[in-house]
Amino acid sequence: MNTRIPFATLVLLLCFFNLNLQAQNDVLDKLNEIAIIDQKVMMPMRDGIRLATDIYRPKTTSPVPIIFSRTPYNFNSWGDGVEITRTAERAYEAVKRGYAYVVQNERGRYFSEGEWDILGVPLTDGYDAFSWMKDQSWSNGKIGTLGCSSTAEWQMAVAALDHPSHAAMVPQGYGAGVGRIGDYYEQGNWYRGGAEQLLFFSWLYGVEHDKFKPRIPPGATQEDLIRISRFYDLAPENPSVDMAEALKHLPIQDILKNINGKKEVFDKMVRRTPNHQDWYTGGLYHDNMDFGVPSFWFASWYDVSISPNLALFNHVRKNAKEEEIRDNQYLVIAPTLHCAYTRATENTIVGERNIGDARLDYDEQIYAWFDLWLKGEQNSFKENTPRVQYYTMGSNNWQSANEWPPVTAKLQTYYLNSKGSANSLYGDGKLTTSQPKQDMPDAFTYDPMNPVKSYGGNVCCTGNAVQGGAFDQQQMETRNDILVYTTDILQEGIEVSGFIEATLFVSSDAKDTDFTIKLLDVYPDGTAYNLDETIQRVRYREGYDKEVFMQKGKVYQVDMTPMSTSNYFKKGHRIRIEISSSNFPRFARNLNTGGTNYDESKGVVAHNKVHHSEKYPSQIRLPINIK
Repeated sequence: MNTRIPFATLVLLLCFFNLNLQAQNDVLDKLNEIAIIDQKVMMPMRDGIRLATDIYRPKTTSPVPIIFSRTPYNFNSWGDGVEITRTAERAYEAVKRGYAYVVQNERGRYFSEGEWDILGVPLTDGYDAFSWMKDQSWSNGKIGTLGCSSTAEWQMAVAALDHPSHAAMVPQGYGAGVGRIGDYYEQGNWYRGGAEQLLFFSWLYGVEHDKFKPRIPPGATQEDLIRISRFYDLAPENPSVDMAEALKHLPIQDILKNINGKKEVFDKMVRRTPNHQDWYTGGLYHDNMDFGVPSFWFASWYDVSISPNLALFNHVRKNAKEEEIRDNQYLVIAPTLHCAYTRATENTIVGERNIGDARLDYDEQIYAWFDLWLKGEQNSFKENTPRVQYYTMGSNNWQSANEWPPVTAKLQTYYLNSKGSANSLYGDGKLTTSQPKQDMPDAFTYDPMNPVKSYGGNVCCTGNAVQGGAFDQQQMETRNDILVYTTDILQEGIEVSGFIEATLFVSSDAKDTDFTIKLLDVYPDGTAYNLDETIQRVRYREGYDKEVFMQKGKVYQVDMTPMSTSNYFKKGHRIRIEISSSNFPRFARNLNTGGTNYDESKGVVAHNKVHHSEKYPSQIRLPINIK
C-alpha cells in the first residue's frame, strides 16, 4: 500500500503551517509592541490561596480600566511545547483600545492553588480579585467582566455582592449560573421541569481534574511558574469516550464511574432534588438576591438555557433595587448554538436550517458598552443600541424591542384536537383556535428502555450524544409514542416572538412520568424544523418543594416550563407541536417508578394519555407579534 504524501499536497501543508505560524507571530509581535505582559501573577485571596493570573496592559503611565475574564478553562500560553495565541488575540483587542486584559483561573484549576468546585466558589474569590485589581497603580479602579459559558456563569452571583469596582459586565451563554428565577428551577442547567439535563454528566467528565494530579509546590515564584508553563500546562485529558453510549448507563448516578471519570462534584449534585438546600449555598444566582451591575447580556435561540436566560434579564430589569441598575440592562438574542455568536456568516446554518445572514457587530457594541462604564465616555451606546436586539428566524432579520417579549406580542391560544389518534406524523392531531367539545384522549406507551431520541435541539456540551440546532423531525415523527398536532396551512405569515406557554391535561397508569413538548416550523414540502423544547416531571406539577404522585387514570393539569423563540412562520407553512414522555439523552429518562430515579436501574412501562376537551383544554399559547 502506497502511503507516501504527494509532493503537491506536502507543499500545500507546509505553506498552510507557515502561514499559520506567521499569523501567530504577527499577533504576538503586535501585542508586544503595545502591551506590558505579566504572566503567572499569583493573586492572593483572603484565605491565603493564590490564583494564577495573566495581565496584559497598555504601555502607558496613566491608569487604565480592566476587562476581567475568570475561567475554569486552560488559558496557558503554551501547550505541548507550542505557543498558543488565543489569549494573546483577545488581549490585543482589549489593549489596543486602552484596556488592561486580565485572565485568571478559578481556584484549583491549572496553576491556581486550592480545590476546585463548580462555578468558582467561594464567591469571595471574585470579590477579592476585584479588590486586588483596583488597588494596582496601573488601574483606574473600574472593572468589567466578560466571558461566555463557564467564563460567564460566575458573574451573576458575584454581581449580587455589588463590589464598588465591578462597573459593568458582559455575560454570554450564562445559563449554568442561573439557579431559581421565577418559574425556572434550573439550578445551573442541572434541571428542566424537574428532569435532569445530562449535559453536566458529559461536561464534568471532560473538565474535572483528578485530585491526585501533580501540583506546583506552594510558594513557587513567578519566574518558576513561567518557566514551567512552557512545557507543562497542567492540562490532563481523559480518554475520549462515546458519550452517546455512556449516557445510556443506568443507574445515572454511576455514569461517570462507568467511564472512569472523577466523581466528587458529580456525586453530590446528582442526589439533589430541584429545590434542595445545597443549591442555595454555592455560586448560583437566585431571584432572592440583589443585583448591582449594569449588564449587556448575550443569549442564543439554540442554547440549552435560553428561557431562564431571558427570564433573568427581565427579573433584573424589574427587581434590582437601584433604578440605575434596572435601567441599564441590555440584551442580544442570536440564532446560534451555545457561544457561537461570532461564527454566524452570510449564510448561517444552525443544524440543517439556513437562517440567513445572522452577523452582528459584536466587538463594536461590547467595547462601546465598556467605554461607557469603564472609561466614562459619553458615547452614543444608549442612543444607538436597542434595549433588546433579537434575530427572527424564518424572516431572517435582526429586530429590536424595548422589552422582552416585544410589547406587540399577544398570546394566542391553540388547542390540541384529535379523534383519539394523534400518534405519529400520520395521525389525526390538529392545533385549532377552537376547543374540542368531547374528550377523545390520545394514548401512547412510554417505555424507558426505548425512549424518544434527542434529535437536534437547544443543547450544549453533550459530546457526540446530541447535535444541537434545527433538524428535520419527520423521521422521528413516525414513532407511535410521539403525538403530533399541526395547524392548517397558514394563509398569511405569523411571527412568534416571546415565551411559549403550554398546559396539558394528562393521565397515566404510572405513579410518575414525564411529558415533553416540542415546537416546530413545518415547510410546504413537509420539512419540520424544531424551534424549542421542554419537559415536565409530573411529580413536581404542584411545585418543586414537594413530590405529589399520580393515581391511576386520574387526570392532572400540568403546566409546562415555558419555551422561547422568535420565528416567522411563512404563508404556506404550518405550526406543529410534538408531545411525548422522553427526549433522551438531553433529559434523563423517567423510570416511572416514583422512586428517586438517580439510583435505579429498572423502569416500568407507562401508558400515558393526553386529554383535550372543554373540561380538559390542553393547549399551547403562542406570542404572536402583531405590528
